[in-house]
Amino acid sequence: MILAAITPTPATPPPDPLAGLRDNAPLVEVPWPTWAWWAIGAGAVVVVALLVWLGIWLARRKVKTPPPTPRAIALRELEELRAKVAQLEPYAFSVAVSDVLRTYISAHFNLHATQQTSPEFLASIATSARFTDDDRRLLAAFLERCDLLKFARVEVGSDENSALLQAATAFVQGAQT
Repeated sequence: MILAAITPTPATPPPDPLAGLRDNAPLVEVPWPTWAWWAIGAGAVVVVALLVWLGIWLARRKVKTPPPTPRAIALRELEELRAKVAQLEPYAFSVAVSDVLRTYISAHFNLHATQQTSPEFLASIATSARFTDDDRRLLAAFLERCDLLKFARVEVGSDENSALLQAATAFVQGAQT
């Protein structure tokens, strides 16, 4: 017996602790509670509403175009006057074309051309570096012809309207920025 205690006994493998867990049990279906289905439905409605709102907002959002420049406005108005060259009498035409040019100068150069007489305006730009000598000469000739038509009521031919329009267009297209 003593001998039996000293001699090793054949080793038996230790028991497997995961023996009962090795085989998969069948799936058990656990139903979701009713409140979970309501929460999922409400979340889906909110997401769809947000997508619809975003689509409407993007469709209504307009790309903002910058306002037209004073030059573009003046050129457009001069083109409208070009259609009336033969229709308007020289007095009315000179008033209209003079207003377009003075408004352009006021907006583009930040001057008070619409509030000054022709001599005052020409005196104010006499030393300005923003106007070339050609610009000053062109404006002086243009304003003199307009003043003769507006105030002296000089009788001229219908070609004077075309000359005034051409001078105003030349100034607006060639004005320095």
